[in-house]
Amino acid sequence: MSDRIKVAFSNPALPAGGALVIFVGDDLSIPESVRALVGKGVVETVARAAAAEGFKGKANAGLTLLAPAGLQADRLVVISVGSAKDRGATNYVDLGGAIAGRLGSSKAAMVIFEGPAGWRTDAAAAADLALGAQLRAYRFDAYKTKKGDDQPPESVMLTIGVADPAAARRAAKTSTAIAEGVSLARTLVNEPPNVLYPEAFARRAEALTKLGVEIEILDEKKLEKIGMRALLGVGQGSVRDSRVVIMRWNGAKSSKSKPVAFIGKGVTFDTGGISIKPAAGMEDMKGDMAGAACVVGLMHALAARKAKVNVIGAIGLVENMPDGNAQRPGDIVTSLSGQTIEIINTDAEGRLVLADVLWYVQDKYKPTFMIDLATLTGAVLVALGQENAGLFSNDDTLAERLAAASKATGEGVWRLPLSPGYDKMIDSKFADVKNTGGRHAGSITAAQFLKRFVNDTPWAHLDIAGTGMGSPSSEISRGWASGWGVRLLDRLVADHYEG
Repeated sequence: MSDRIKVAFSNPALPAGGALVIFVGDDLSIPESVRALVGKGVVETVARAAAAEGFKGKANAGLTLLAPAGLQADRLVVISVGSAKDRGATNYVDLGGAIAGRLGSSKAAMVIFEGPAGWRTDAAAAADLALGAQLRAYRFDAYKTKKGDDQPPESVMLTIGVADPAAARRAAKTSTAIAEGVSLARTLVNEPPNVLYPEAFARRAEALTKLGVEIEILDEKKLEKIGMRALLGVGQGSVRDSRVVIMRWNGAKSSKSKPVAFIGKGVTFDTGGISIKPAAGMEDMKGDMAGAACVVGLMHALAARKAKVNVIGAIGLVENMPDGNAQRPGDIVTSLSGQTIEIINTDAEGRLVLADVLWYVQDKYKPTFMIDLATLTGAVLVALGQENAGLFSNDDTLAERLAAASKATGEGVWRLPLSPGYDKMIDSKFADVKNTGGRHAGSITAAQFLKRFVNDTPWAHLDIAGTGMGSPSSEISRGWASGWGVRLLDRLVADHYEG
């Protein structure tokens, strides 16, 4: 969890034990204030160790000295911030992750947050450093009864020495809320499907009431009455009942302010249904609810930092199983919108869930915009790999703002097209639309399908099949679930929709 690292801020000081972290340039230059703090002998030791190790001083590269002479610290960690031309582009979140990865068995660490000229050491940068360290510290080991000898400490106190500790503490209230939100999203994705089924997921979301989030849980009886038959069709083969959870955060000055809305696909396990998936790798389909996990994590982050905005978070929770009551290829269902959908492939189920929830949200809450997140198609992996989520939108301004938030946070998106020509691929002979257009342009036709359920509401669809689970390791994510999207969407809200 993110709380494995506790963060504090103070004036720079030498620690009595634990780890000491200092920063250098690519030429091993150490700021005068830090040189005075650690002493001439330590500076010379760093220079000798760097020469012996062939340390080149590339950005984020580190050098660790154990039991350094002249210090009470158990280890000295030297991190390079790169050359002068690199310093303006420092990613402080990644840097925090790099620091946390070098603490080893230390249960406490002091980071002297001073660096060479041209490098930021303000409160916001310090808060980002703390965020990266907290994200790197996340582990999911709740079901391991035996821990290895190489496990890091259960808890680490990380103190960041800054010029203005009070300002850093204020800034860190936001970064800590975001770390908690990402951690929550990761944990939801990591949980096994026998533990996290639709009803259990709904109960986890209900815990947000402690932060002031209003929760409404719609059970199958209510969903049938409302008319969410596309969503219910997906879950009808499972013994686990489906759920829809509506989360409301009212943080704007006026309760009448139009909300922004986030919608998540929450297929807690996806066998593919009657169109069953191959057995190899099917265990990963516990993560087919990463979109819903992101929405819950985002709602936590926004509520915990008391975002000044009204927000709707809506998640559709189902389990897609192939029993005798399961939905069949060839079935036709009537969605909440009244549009009829021919089922071609029962493994194209996430769009059925989203269709009903999108329509419900746009019709009932009239939001400023809607953004849905879903591990929707394998085709997006073919197109974009695991570096970017597919972005589709009917609104250029919303798409541009998402792209800017993506650049700021490093959670990559790449816009793909929507156009009437793709609609022809999902036209049905027997119903208004069919739920898959075949192999070609699979991610685009899935988005084109969703577009039919948003009317004129500004909307964006994020296909996170490549980024939400099984994504590559990075400085801030070492596990299977990344919690992708929480930082991106929090930044979008903070930059454009709070007032």
